[in-house]
Amino acid sequence: MNPIDHTEFVLAGDIGGTKTILALFSPDKKRPTPIIMETYSSRDASSLEELIKVFLTRHNGTVLCACFGIPGPVTKGSVKTTNLPWIVSESTLRQRFKWERVRILNDLAATTASLAVLQESELLELNRGNIDPGGTVGIVAPGTGLGMALLVFLEGKGYPIQSEGGHVDFSPRNTIEIALLQDLFASHLSVERLVSGPGIFTLYSWLKGYRSHSEPSWLQERFRLGDASQVVSEAALVEKEPLCVETLDMFVSLLGATAGNLALTGMTTGGIYLGGGICPKILPKLKDTGFMKAFTAKGRFEEFLSGIPVQVILNENAALLGAACYALDLLDK
Repeated sequence: MNPIDHTEFVLAGDIGGTKTILALFSPDKKRPTPIIMETYSSRDASSLEELIKVFLTRHNGTVLCACFGIPGPVTKGSVKTTNLPWIVSESTLRQRFKWERVRILNDLAATTASLAVLQESELLELNRGNIDPGGTVGIVAPGTGLGMALLVFLEGKGYPIQSEGGHVDFSPRNTIEIALLQDLFASHLSVERLVSGPGIFTLYSWLKGYRSHSEPSWLQERFRLGDASQVVSEAALVEKEPLCVETLDMFVSLLGATAGNLALTGMTTGGIYLGGGICPKILPKLKDTGFMKAFTAKGRFEEFLSGIPVQVILNENAALLGAACYALDLLDK
């Protein structure tokens, strides 16, 4: 028998295009604590329900409430996932698992719920700025896709606003980006196609042709064996391979411009947070001047953007933690 049988928990999930993380948390009001956590390949499953069933079969316990952060636009308690062929609905989950309290959120909306409980050691400051405690907060998170969300405050309580801002049109800022747009444009070129995990290799592949670059044999071998975008990032940071360095510089600049656009759109005087799994892995580049230079390069609003705090979320399970926090709110209600 599982040692956690007959114990009460909240169930939280962080669903991504590549992996799904499910966890049972203790219902601690200050900060929920993960007791059991499992990671699954999202693409190997036909549905979220399939993974939940596997998880709960292995880890018994009473689920008091459940919340799942899922990429895609959540409307009326249902979502068609952006990078997976899944349709997830609260009503289906409620009926299938006999839960009274269940909620699905956009994955970035789930991340916003973690901000109140993240510790100082789980954040890295890129720009101190001028702190506005009641100001709107923005989150930009490159991963399998590009997530965005806002957090607005009313009478001291934060309310997440989901967004599909990663799918807006890519807008070039200089000659090389104009060439990039001309070569990659079909009917639509989204920001997500470039500012995401797969986007790193898209940028590298395009630059290789644009620069007529001769790829070294050791790099070809790494591409054969590993994740292409991760190979590019590591070759840029460790070996300083010139084209990989240029690729990562371009990626960071595009990320900075994208975050700056969200900061203007949402008037995020409460700060901008960079989430997702990529940012903690490329911290040396984010600390360089390229990110903040692109973030603030908005003409007359450069000074305004220079005053906005910018931080990197180092906790890669922030969305999972946020989903658990939201589940506890459901329990209180």
